[in-house]
Amino acid sequence: MKENRNSGQAYRLMNAAFKAAGSLPLWMLYGISDFVAFLAGGVFGYRRAVIRKNLSASFPEKDGKELKKIEKGFYRFLGDYFVETVKLGRMSKKQILRRMKFEGQDEVNKCLENGKNVSLLLGHYGNWEWISSIPLHLPEGFHAGQIYHPLENEAADKVFYDLRSRFGAENIRMKDTLPTVMKWRREGKPFIIGYIADQVPLFDGMHYFADFLHQDTPAFTGHERISRMLHAAVFYCDIFRTKRGEYVCRYVKLTDDAAALPQFELTKKYYGMLEATIRRTPHLWLWSHNRWKRTRSDFYDYYGKEEAEKRLSHL
Repeated sequence: MKENRNSGQAYRLMNAAFKAAGSLPLWMLYGISDFVAFLAGGVFGYRRAVIRKNLSASFPEKDGKELKKIEKGFYRFLGDYFVETVKLGRMSKKQILRRMKFEGQDEVNKCLENGKNVSLLLGHYGNWEWISSIPLHLPEGFHAGQIYHPLENEAADKVFYDLRSRFGAENIRMKDTLPTVMKWRREGKPFIIGYIADQVPLFDGMHYFADFLHQDTPAFTGHERISRMLHAAVFYCDIFRTKRGEYVCRYVKLTDDAAALPQFELTKKYYGMLEATIRRTPHLWLWSHNRWKRTRSDFYDYYGKEEAEKRLSHL
């Protein structure tokens, strides 16, 4: 009981702080962002070892000067991501519609109106939190879900839960994805679900390693399994930052029917598209994430050769 009370108090304090900060104009928040970037990158070296390891392995063709430029750009963007996310809680519909635009929305909406479920695949690139404004662009009456992994801190988790549902998106815990999808399918109304699929999967249930940024990369395939089950149309979200505080999400259709593709083809397409996005403007990806901490050899050690190869042979 006491723990729940403390968590509730922490949530109220954090929520109040976010709302107070979010009430500031973006130009002022970007001043705070610059200071945060200076502290994170210049003073404390936040996750610097992980960032440098990831960059050097991902861009072996770049010299030290080029890698340092990406690193500095990443720290600046990390500060922007933080203040932009804080701002999300106080933005009006008019503001978010002006700052977060979607190209190709008509094609996505047409799929829904024609009875097709839609899967959106994106990465931790640009301000992925602002993508949660998609429901503002959909016809009325359709579910718009986004898969998320709860944060360990309960208060922070609730604050981000509120932010991500600010404009009508429905948050779905990763473990609840299949039951939620099945419930919505029984209701008989098409729906759209976004998957941020570039995280590190646990070996339990893993079936694929992707060739991604010059590295053998363990890959989530849950989005592919569910999309195939639903015969969903699948779009990749190609994110552009046109200027500070303004983004465009350009939908790229990967397939009209996920089940029509060979196994793993959708996941392969996704990682190819994401890599192209990252190479175009690399500092906008989440380089501080320890993306390659689990290896193929670890996977084989975990399961043994026979079982590992069996798992990698099918979804």
